[in-house]
Amino acid sequence: MFVHLTSASNTQRIRRSGIRADSHGQDGARGVYCFPVLPSYTLTHQWLRELARFGSRGGLVAVHIRLDDDQPVLAAHYGDRKPRARSTAAEAVRRIRALDDPRGWEVFVPRPVGPHEVHRIRTAPQVAGWRYRPDAHGTRPCTCFGCRIRGEYGSQRLRERLPHPLDGPPPPAETLLARVAAAGDPGDPAELRDALYWFGMRRRGPLARLTRLAAHPDPGVRSGLVRAVARWSTPGVTELLDRLADDPHPSVREEVEDVRTMR
Repeated sequence: MFVHLTSASNTQRIRRSGIRADSHGQDGARGVYCFPVLPSYTLTHQWLRELARFGSRGGLVAVHIRLDDDQPVLAAHYGDRKPRARSTAAEAVRRIRALDDPRGWEVFVPRPVGPHEVHRIRTAPQVAGWRYRPDAHGTRPCTCFGCRIRGEYGSQRLRERLPHPLDGPPPPAETLLARVAAAGDPGDPAELRDALYWFGMRRRGPLARLTRLAAHPDPGVRSGLVRAVARWSTPGVTELLDRLADDPHPSVREEVEDVRTMR
């Protein structure tokens, strides 16, 4: 038995047609994230508070699903960047149950879940689990642009209480472009990464004037370019990410994969 957490507004659709394969997994696969039902209620529903940070419609509900023991799945810790090996659902449950600390683990089913596999849907208290990361309790939260969630409950008070030196607002685009030009050709990596950081705070930008950085010899600059355009609505971002998805450096390819998951 596994549990999948989703917005309460999806309840009727799930009862009628199952769980859609809306989530992105390894190598661009689409499927459903879930977690085994363990004896501990808190561990079973550990993802509740973290998922609630990103918003929900009507709160979150727990969808209990039954999978065949030989159903292929991918099971790993969310922070593990290594390629995930396939296993059966039964093996994934045994592996997670044997862990001393299964917090942060997840199971990815690379297909939709049919309505006949949905066992029940129940409301779940929104206070179970962890936020930010499993060991974050008692540590000072980071309020930088990359860590904070726009519109998250209490985020404004948190930023006012713990302002971050790199919060912005970002300099004007022309000022940043002048810094990029002053960095030279191909350009000083440190200067370019700093300018790209501030570009990443914008919702759109001069993509055509930054595209040349996709060929910069420093992989840190190319990764910075991926992060800079991650939230841009400027036409051409998708094509640039497609180009960088074939970058020879693995860190750049990983950045592209992460950005595609967010978009």
